[in-house]
Amino acid sequence: MPTIQTIISHLESIAPPSYQEGYDNAGLITGDASVEATGALCCLDATEAVIDEAIEKGCNLVVAHHPIVFKGLKRLNGRNYVERTVIKAIKNDVAIYAIHTNLDNVYFKGVNSKIAEKLGLKNTRILSPKKELKKLTAYVSATEVEPVRTALFQAGAGSVNGFDRMSYAALGVGTTGGSSDAQMKLEVVFPSGGQGAVLSALRSHAPCAHFEIISLENSSREIGSGMIGELPKAMKAIDFLKNLKKVMETGTVKHTKLLDKPVKTVALCGGSGSFLLPAAIGQGADVYITGDFKYHEFFDADGHLVIADIGHFESEQFTIDLLHEIISEKFSNFAAFKTSVNTNPVLYL
Repeated sequence: MPTIQTIISHLESIAPPSYQEGYDNAGLITGDASVEATGALCCLDATEAVIDEAIEKGCNLVVAHHPIVFKGLKRLNGRNYVERTVIKAIKNDVAIYAIHTNLDNVYFKGVNSKIAEKLGLKNTRILSPKKELKKLTAYVSATEVEPVRTALFQAGAGSVNGFDRMSYAALGVGTTGGSSDAQMKLEVVFPSGGQGAVLSALRSHAPCAHFEIISLENSSREIGSGMIGELPKAMKAIDFLKNLKKVMETGTVKHTKLLDKPVKTVALCGGSGSFLLPAAIGQGADVYITGDFKYHEFFDADGHLVIADIGHFESEQFTIDLLHEIISEKFSNFAAFKTSVNTNPVLYL
C-alpha cells in the first residue's frame, strides 16, 4: 500500500502547491504523511461527518478540496466546527489533505476542466492565464548536454503551452582561470512550480554546472483561472440554462437577462468567480457560469453576456469525482472512496 506522502506527491505532481493563491492553505492539514495509507476518502469539505465516514470506512486519509483550516487556530477546545473536525481527525489518526486553488489553477485534470467536461465543451483553454513560466539557462560540457537535457525533460521542463521536449542548445567556449573549453549553453522553459524538480535534475547530472533562472512575462496556457470553450452546437439561451441546471444538479440558476442571441461560447469558474467576469466579457463569452455573485455584480454583465450563478457547492461538487479519478487511476489496487455526505451548507426551499 502507498504511504500518505506517496498519494500527496502524486496529487501535487498534477497541482503543485506553488500554484495556490496567497490567501490559501492547501496542503497537509493534519496527520503523519509517512504512514501507510489504509484508504482515502474524497470530499469537497472535510467536516465532522466526513471524518466519521472515513473512520467507518477504515480510511486514514481525507482528500478535500477546501481546507478546513483557513486562518490560524489559537485554541483547540471544540468551540466550533473547524476545531471539532481537527480534534476528531487527530484523535483518530486521520490525515486531512486539501488541494484547493492549486487544483483550480491547472488546465489538465483541474476543477474547471471537470466542469467543462460535464458541459461537453470543446476547444477549451484557460480563461485568465498566469505569468508562471521560468527559463533555465545552464552551461554544461558537450558530453553532459544530452543526459542533462533528458533529465530536465523528465523533471517537467520543456513541456509548455501544448509543446513537448522543447529546448535550445548552442555551442560556445567557456573560460575559467585563463583556461578554456567547449561548453553548451542549454535553455529550457518550465512552469514555476516545477523549479525544485528541475534544479534537482540539473544538479544530479551536472553538479558543477553554472546556471541562471529568470521569470518570463509570457503567460502559460496550462496555469491560470477559469476556463472558456465552445459548445458542439449553438443553443437557445433558455435551453442552455435548463440543460445547465440538469447537468450541474443545482437547485436553482440565478441569471441575468437573456440576450437575443444563441449560446455558443461558454466561460466558467468553479467556486467564487465574479473576479473573472471582465475576462469572460473580453473573450466574447455568451454565458459565464460560476457561483457567489453578489447582487450589484449582476449589473456588471451590462448586456455583454448572461451570468449564470449555479452556487458554490454545485459548481465544484464534481471535484469529488475528479479527486477519486486521479487517485484511482494511479493506485488501482488502493481503496479510494467518494464521500456520501452532502456538505453543502446552502439549502433550497
